[in-house]
Amino acid sequence: MASGSTRRILVETRNLSKDPPPGISATPDDGNCRYFHVVMAGPAGSPYEGGLFKLELFLPENYPLSAPNVRFLTKIYHPNIDKLGRICLDILKDQWSPALQVRTVLLSIQALLSSPNPDDPLANDVANLWKSREQEAVIRAKEWTRLYAME
Repeated sequence: MASGSTRRILVETRNLSKDPPPGISATPDDGNCRYFHVVMAGPAGSPYEGGLFKLELFLPENYPLSAPNVRFLTKIYHPNIDKLGRICLDILKDQWSPALQVRTVLLSIQALLSSPNPDDPLANDVANLWKSREQEAVIRAKEWTRLYAME
């Protein structure tokens, strides 16, 4: 019999495949229903537009009491995402609530691509450029998108 946590994961997985968030696919790994292969389209009007970004999402044993672990596998130039792909986002840290779902997390990450927050950075060098010379930072983000997120 499936535990409550496993049941919830199965329901969320079914909902993600039936009604995927726009511009996002999240496919569970064949060998582990807690591990998802995610592909996210860069939002229109952002420096990431036209890019397809690969992420990994892992649901810890105590999900939904703990937030998912998510990171970018595709290199990205963003003040809230570091060189290892880790993401600075409140709902992945202290603002997590068991009422939130994988879908919410993915949509929030996509929104972060549209609205970088250099005042709460994970990549300080990127944030400093974003704050001092935003146009230059945007150009660099577009270049990285072209280099790493486009076929």
